[in-house]
Amino acid sequence: MPDAEDVRRIALSLPDTTEKIAWSMPTFRVAGKMFATLPEDETSIAVRCPKEERDELVLAEPDKFWIAGHEAQFAWVRARLAALDGEDELRDILADSWRQAAPSALLESHPRLGLPPTG
Repeated sequence: MPDAEDVRRIALSLPDTTEKIAWSMPTFRVAGKMFATLPEDETSIAVRCPKEERDELVLAEPDKFWIAGHEAQFAWVRARLAALDGEDELRDILADSWRQAAPSALLESHPRLGLPPTG
């Protein structure tokens, strides 16, 4: 089961990522733009997720994903660390959120970051 230290290690391994405390919690940013947080007791993460995808995600896996009330108007979703299928899923979630926040020049220099290997 991934924990807060795994989140920190994986997030900080992504290009140009920094950690900053905001709202009394660790936040992770790429080029100054937030892509993940470790809210409350650090048993979950909040990540970017397009609004048109997150409802379907929450409906498909409600034990894993949910939308915090104060984040409902934003393109964010929460994931319970204990419900994730190990570090690979955590890495995929963080990399996907990173890609949504990263500037295009950075994306162009890391086009395969976090994408599954091609067969």
